[in-house]
Amino acid sequence: MAGYPKNPGSKKIGTKKSGKPVQKKRVKNPNIPGAIPSRKKILDFIAQSEKPAGKREIAKAFGLRGSDKIALKALLKDMADEGLIDASPGRAFHKMGGVPKVTVLKIVEIDGNEAIAVPDKWEADDTPAPKLRIKEKGRRAALAIGDRILARTEERGQGHIAYLMKKLAEASEMLMGIVEKDERDRFWLKPVDRKIRRSTPISDLGEAKSGDLVRAEPHGRGSQIQARVKEVLGDPFAPKSFSLIAIGKFEIPDVFPDNVLAEAEQATKLELGTEKREDLRHLPIVAIDPADARDHDDAIWATPDDDPDNKGGYKALIAIADVSYYVRTGSALDREAYKRGNSVYFPDRVVPMLPEALSTDVCSLKQDVDRAALVCHLQIDAKGKMRSSRFTRAIVKLAGNIAYEDAQAAIDGRIKHPLTSTALKPVWDCWKLLAKARDDREPLHLDLPEKRVVLDEQGRIAEIAVRERLDAHRVVEDFMIAANVAAAKMLESKKSPLIYRVHEVPSREKLIALKDYLKSFDVSFAMGQVIKPSVFNRLIEQVGEAEILPLVMEQILRSQTQAYYGHTNMGHFGLSLGSYAHFTSPIRRYADLIVHRALVSACKLEQPKPANENIPASSGLSEDEAGRLELISEKISQLERRAMKAERETVDRYISAHLSERVGQILKCRITGVQNFGFFATVEELGGDGLVPVRTLGSDYYEYDEASQELKGQKTGETYNIGQKLELRLIEANPATGSLLFELPEGGNHSRERPSQRRPGQRKPPKSGQQHKKGKRGRPANIKHNSRKK
Repeated sequence: MAGYPKNPGSKKIGTKKSGKPVQKKRVKNPNIPGAIPSRKKILDFIAQSEKPAGKREIAKAFGLRGSDKIALKALLKDMADEGLIDASPGRAFHKMGGVPKVTVLKIVEIDGNEAIAVPDKWEADDTPAPKLRIKEKGRRAALAIGDRILARTEERGQGHIAYLMKKLAEASEMLMGIVEKDERDRFWLKPVDRKIRRSTPISDLGEAKSGDLVRAEPHGRGSQIQARVKEVLGDPFAPKSFSLIAIGKFEIPDVFPDNVLAEAEQATKLELGTEKREDLRHLPIVAIDPADARDHDDAIWATPDDDPDNKGGYKALIAIADVSYYVRTGSALDREAYKRGNSVYFPDRVVPMLPEALSTDVCSLKQDVDRAALVCHLQIDAKGKMRSSRFTRAIVKLAGNIAYEDAQAAIDGRIKHPLTSTALKPVWDCWKLLAKARDDREPLHLDLPEKRVVLDEQGRIAEIAVRERLDAHRVVEDFMIAANVAAAKMLESKKSPLIYRVHEVPSREKLIALKDYLKSFDVSFAMGQVIKPSVFNRLIEQVGEAEILPLVMEQILRSQTQAYYGHTNMGHFGLSLGSYAHFTSPIRRYADLIVHRALVSACKLEQPKPANENIPASSGLSEDEAGRLELISEKISQLERRAMKAERETVDRYISAHLSERVGQILKCRITGVQNFGFFATVEELGGDGLVPVRTLGSDYYEYDEASQELKGQKTGETYNIGQKLELRLIEANPATGSLLFELPEGGNHSRERPSQRRPGQRKPPKSGQQHKKGKRGRPANIKHNSRKK
């Protein structure tokens, strides 16, 4: 047989009587071409495969060989980097956010004879991890809560079940915490995650010392888990450490790979292509930003319209940094930007989506410097409505970069500014028309204060201030909203795929909860009406300046859905807009970069091919990208939520550090949340939520009403509900976790030990004679839970 030549297009299946091999031609399935499949086809195959699908199975299904297999391997790596797929044990793949067919599970509950588990790692932050019932064949494996198992999963109805394959060793994920030393000279790892209640004993201190922020490797099982210090991160309370904790905890990429930095440097050398760009350098375009802005990706200009058919109207333009010209589909720069999804803004630093060579240099619109821009031209009528729009690629040279406060002071006549009459006043006059149109459509108006952390030159906290809301902020905001609407409508008119910014109507369940809550204040809310933002605005007006106004506004905010990115238009409820996309911040949001690429393709704005062969030719939206916008939308929505959590937790740590010197003081607070175990309160004028445990409220029995979100004492009738103002004593402020602990001014119901009197993580024993009995669900006996619907 060795003498017969191989036929690469056939498959040997047997021999004839003559001894010659029988050859059968390989017949290609017309639905599965022998070429590199698209990302969508790979995802569809993985989802529909009855068996775990690895690289070998995918290559076989699509008839790939030789060099095509190498290309497939690179594509699968890219898809994993982009968050589209994840690797299961054995190198099989599954869609990110889904349940793999073979995966690692962690036991979280024992229900009778059945164990219940969740995926050991769950990437879909917007949905809770699914619970799977474990089916065991033959002898039970004596599973316990905390055990990790390898299991085969099966979809059943709306959920999954799992079949035990084998128990696994304890996970070895790294822990982050602060080294503490107790009175017996033992070292403990105090967690920086407020959800972790107990400290872990340290078996190997390495080079760390008490007070250091460290990463440690856990080892052991169950109650015997200990930690080995692997990396010393430094002083947890030093400037910039609070953001480092968040970066580490949420695994936010903060170092750019060398190849990405090299590509960024190459991109900065691209010619602007003046012959293919509109020259707008003669216009007094200005960027109005925060005084401490690190990048400037938007600028505005306006002038009265000389069109006789648009009497009283204005011409306006919004110039946005032309990021898609520098960051092109398929480049390492693009993959890294998608991996990050957005820039993350901390009080002391920015973790940018793009390298600084782009984000703070060539893609940042600066005064007296030629810059590439994608420009939205608008014609606004006398009622503030958009008559027409067009998009061009242009060269701009800003007349000025102005801080919000300076722009406002110039308009108010408090300072003299050279651009007041030529640039600022026309912009303000145009904005008055846009503001009129905004008022006519009645978007949701919640006047909630925004806190900001102000640092001194050494990076320490100078103050926690309320961000002042100026007309200058509203001017820029309304110009940006107009451009975002224009981008969405332009792409719709061109039948182009795009990513929308979606904010859906509140769910019926949340509206019922709002109605029940308002009923406790004798405020009516009709369920039969069509729900529009104006309904909530009328509700706020109805309450007026009454004491309950903050409560009502807080509850209206809680009733809203979370905005997200989607490839299907569901409208933007909060802004009262039918079509809305993010177009104005491509330096810091990947969604905007996708919209820019879509506009380049739809409006035929492609520039000449770059001379550098290493830079992809097209700066528009590729067919591959257009086909996976649903996946891109899901991923960047998850990354946005990750950034929000990291930013919020970091601010909480700063506030806790700021308040740590005021432990023992009585502070004016307001209740922000009520649960069966106590209530949360925030320090007025500062922010930062802290807990008042129900055990400290006295010896009365408290009933928790879920509908009205209220704790009520059965004997005293004392009530605690959202929005209520009261004075509380600060008894603990932990900058490492960002947590605060309060009690009533007259003191707690139980004595509190000093931290030095117990080992870190040890539970505080109740006062003698006040031992709490636990109910069936583990609640303290002085709580009666009432989840009835009113």
